Amino acid sequence: MTKRIIAGIDIGSSKVTTIIASVPETGHLNIIGVSTNMSRGIKKGQIVDIEDAVKSVVQSLEAAERMAGYSISSAFFSIGGSHIASQNSHGVVAVAEPHKEITPDDVKRAVDAARAVSMPSTREILHVLPREFIVDSQEGIKDPVGMTGVRLEVNTHLITAGSTALKNMEKCASLVGIDVMGFVFNGLASSSSVLTETEKELGVVMVDLGAGTMDICIYIDGALSYSSVLPIGARNITNDLAIGLRISLESAENIKLLLNKKNIPPIISEEAAVPTKKEKHKGEDAEDINLSSLNLPEGLIKASRKTLIDGIIKPRLNEIFTMVGLEIKKSGFGGLTPAGVVVCGGGAETLGVVEAARRNLAMQVRLGIPQNLTGLIDEVINPSYATAAGLVIYGAKTGVVSKEKFSISKLSKYVDSTPVQGVVKKVVDLVKSFLP
Repeated sequence: MTKRIIAGIDIGSSKVTTIIASVPETGHLNIIGVSTNMSRGIKKGQIVDIEDAVKSVVQSLEAAERMAGYSISSAFFSIGGSHIASQNSHGVVAVAEPHKEITPDDVKRAVDAARAVSMPSTREILHVLPREFIVDSQEGIKDPVGMTGVRLEVNTHLITAGSTALKNMEKCASLVGIDVMGFVFNGLASSSSVLTETEKELGVVMVDLGAGTMDICIYIDGALSYSSVLPIGARNITNDLAIGLRISLESAENIKLLLNKKNIPPIISEEAAVPTKKEKHKGEDAEDINLSSLNLPEGLIKASRKTLIDGIIKPRLNEIFTMVGLEIKKSGFGGLTPAGVVVCGGGAETLGVVEAARRNLAMQVRLGIPQNLTGLIDEVINPSYATAAGLVIYGAKTGVVSKEKFSISKLSKYVDSTPVQGVVKKVVDLVKSFLP
């Protein structure tokens, strides 16, 4: 029996993550392969050097395939960047047979009617997401199939992307030798892995803080109602640290990660213990943080905790969440999100991110971690894997699943569109499949 396999490739500004999962008949997705490596040729979510981007994707894909023991022929790709825009639209159709039930075909026509919006030739519709259906003026219907009515309306949320960015992503996928099963907006993918159905129903703001960009999705009454991308991310914090301490970006990133790791155990074993009369945080602020374990090339062995956190990281986080607050206000859904804010993405691992969000947004905040997964999840249960995990969850929900097999007809297609490394790999895999 052929296994049902689904793959998701998250091409981000700082890392490329590939997740391969098997889809059971019932129960949660089972992850069988995961791989992450540094991304090159991507800036603020968009491809700026296609050759480097292809190499990054190939490395990540091959490592995940080795772990899973499967050769992948198709995958879902994430897409982000400041070219992403959204709008809400409305569609109306007459029910084909008004005296009988509303059929899936009627629903499809209504959604197609909502899709017909005027748009520049440089943009393409990425997703058409129904928010609610209205049957003969009865609002708030989630699924009208099987109901009786004469007039069917739908309110939808359209997510659009720049044609150029999409074409570059398609080119990248074809050079890797992978069929694109669908492009999924980063924010939508992350939402499907970190948000619960209850949160979506109540109303929630999802903030995916990536390296180069920040995706914001607002759910109202269980449906995505507003989405946007801001060209600011966790790399801005790293840049601030690099400039403030006069060190390289790599060293700044290592210090940023170290700060978060050291958040729970004592920061540094000092000869003189922190006086117990003082408040714990004040004691920590006075400490220098020992950086000798990082072996930084600049020779920096200690830094003031107060300077790093209060002087550099906190102001940038305040700025980031002030922008989130302005975006929520702009959406018009400000008072409709009692479930609060869910922060995910690699930037969510920055020290003090939850406190900064609470302080600036005056809402309850939690870290978003991928849910409803089984298998090799030790690495994946982490905010930075929200988008990659969301891609396979989204793919499984949409019902589009690739089968793990390789055909000769596909090989001829790859030969036309794939560089040598991709073809050789696929041929080797094909030969291996016939060996005992």
